[in-house]
Amino acid sequence: MTKLTETQTIILSAGAQRPENIALPLPKGLAGAAAKMAVSKMIEHGWLQEVDANLRRNEPLWRETGDGHGTTLVVTDAGLLAIGIEPVVVKTVVAIREHAKSAIPQPPTQRKGTKQAQIIALLNRKDGASIAEMVAATGWQSHYADPRVMPM
Repeated sequence: MTKLTETQTIILSAGAQRPENIALPLPKGLAGAAAKMAVSKMIEHGWLQEVDANLRRNEPLWRETGDGHGTTLVVTDAGLLAIGIEPVVVKTVVAIREHAKSAIPQPPTQRKGTKQAQIIALLNRKDGASIAEMVAATGWQSHYADPRVMPM
């Protein structure tokens, strides 16, 4: 097994922590020919892979392909293993994060045209609403709005 350099370890470790194992951005100070050489060696070893960048999700570009598209770099399963991380662990963590995002309860939506919606609209007015206005809007009987009649 090939021994990783400090730079390679930093690139792979950072990529393992990002969504979709995106290896970019590269560490500060690594640019130009040095970056190209480091990435080329990592691709040769199978630790990184060049894939089409999803520009809609603002994935960082490694290089432009000239046709309005570009590529990004992702850490491969071999790259994860090279830094001692089981790929299944990374995939499980990603799945848990995705599930947690979808499990966030959404606020209830107000059904239009209901009596509740009418009351809320009346109460949201600048001057609010009187009991008489709510009774007129909903067709409720006025004694239902009388606190002396309502059970506590």
